[in-house]
Parts: sequence; C-alpha cells; structure tokens
Amino acid sequence: MAQEEAEKIKEIIEDNIWGSIKDFLELGFRFTNGDKSINITIGLLLLLIAAFIVSNFLLGLVRKFFTRKMESDDKLKFISVFKFIKYVVYIVVVLITMSAAGIDITILITASAALFVGLGLALQELFQDIIGGIFIIIDKSLRVGDIIEINGRVGKVFEIKLRTTRAITRDDKVIIIPNHHFISDIIYNYTQNHKTTRENIKIGVAYGSDVQLVTKILETVVEGHRGILNSPKPFVTFDDFGDSALLFSLNFYIGDSFSDPRIKSELRYKIDAEFRKNNISIPFPQRDVHIYQKKSSQ
Repeated sequence: MAQEEAEKIKEIIEDNIWGSIKDFLELGFRFTNGDKSINITIGLLLLLIAAFIVSNFLLGLVRKFFTRKMESDDKLKFISVFKFIKYVVYIVVVLITMSAAGIDITILITASAALFVGLGLALQELFQDIIGGIFIIIDKSLRVGDIIEINGRVGKVFEIKLRTTRAITRDDKVIIIPNHHFISDIIYNYTQNHKTTRENIKIGVAYGSDVQLVTKILETVVEGHRGILNSPKPFVTFDDFGDSALLFSLNFYIGDSFSDPRIKSELRYKIDAEFRKNNISIPFPQRDVHIYQKKSSQ
C-alpha cells in the first residue's frame, strides 16, 4: 500500500510539473485578423529559436562543403551570395515551423501582403542591386583588380559586395557603384580578357613636315620606354589630313592600364623635345578672316 501511495504521489507531482510547464509554454498573446487568429506562445518562440539554431548549423556545414576547395577570392564572393540565400532560408524555416506547429500561416501572408508590396516598391532598386551582385559573382564578369570605365571615370575594382562594387580612381578617390549598373548600363572592362591594353597618343604636325621623319621620331620615342611592352610592337599610323595639321597616332601596348595617364604624359614630354630638336612644329587651328567693305552709293 505504501508503495502504491508513493507512486500515486509521484504521478501527481509529475502531472503538476508537466502541467505547469505546459501552461508556461502556452503563455503568449493572440493576433486576430477577421475570423482567423494566431497564438504566439512561448513554446512557439522556443521552437523557432531551436529551428534557427539547427538551420544555422546546417547552413554552416553547407557553406564549408562548397568553399573548402575554393580560392580566397571566389570564397568571398560565394559567402556574399550565401548571405542572401541564408536570409531566404530563414524566412522559409519560420513559415514551415509555424505551419508544423498547427498555425495557419495564410493569415500572416494576408496581413503582410500590403507591407510586402510597399517594401517591394520602396526596395526595388535594392533588389536589383542584389540580383546584379549575384550575376557578377556567378558569371565572373567582374573581378577584383579589373580596371573599368563608368560614366567617364576609370577605376580599379578592389571590393565586390552583394549590393555594391567599389573601385579606386586614378586620383585616389573611391567610386561606390550600385550593382544594377552592371546589368542596365554599358561598362567598359579594360582587363576582362587580359591585362594588356592598347593605348595611343594623337599628334598633329604642320603641313610640309617630313612624314617619314615624324614616324621615325615617334617610333624612337616609344622604344624601350618604361611601362610599354615590346611585344606586341608599338606602331605609328598616319591617320588623316586635318584642317590645320597632318594627323598621326602613336600606338603602344601596356600591362597596367591604370598607369596610362602617367605614361602618356612622359611620352608627350619626349615627343615635344624631339620635335623641337628637329624643327617639327605642332600647329594650332588657324582661320583667315576676310573683311569686305561695301562701297556706299552716292
């Protein structure tokens, strides 16, 4: 009898404990929309926290699995995209967990429909930037170190994020470019295929100048100049007969497009000095103005 009474007392205590825990887990508040309602309880919140922890752990394993053999640059790009995917997964986990807990999630979707529409319109450009960032990272149309031209400004890319790309200009200023520009606008990538680019300097000389001598001087000036590649070989072209000058182009190849202005400046100094030595003048536009005086009739 004593043993039976002890077991009954134990059962009563366990029932009271579990009952108290159940009552505690059912504490919360009710969200009502029309004839539908959702109970947000402590138990549901604990379940969501557990689902977040498990999801975060599994996503971490997935990220390590895909990035274990990636190079550091590709790994950073993948992590940027993965952050966006992680947020989407979290939303799906919340909806699935609430549905599994017996909650009708249609009320949440209905109640937040107007909010989602408003956010969608307000954040339309943000989503375009994110999609643009994903495309950049996946198709590798842009890499860190690439030299690009956008809106007449040349910059070297040093950081690619999910929403923006950052580049430093030749005058040491940072351009922050929203990624949707890489989808909708025309962007010049100087180093998409390789680091070598062909540059040129336009020169005009006076009519009557020895064109063979001009060509020889230009070829000599560029030969062996620091920063200019010997292969492909530099060359000179006689472009046109201009209004006030004979037009030439000095074409050469460099391995660093970012230093282009400095190299061109050095070449112009040398060209000017050599032209002065050989009495070759660089003309400026001239116009002859004829004034006719009309005779007055008497």
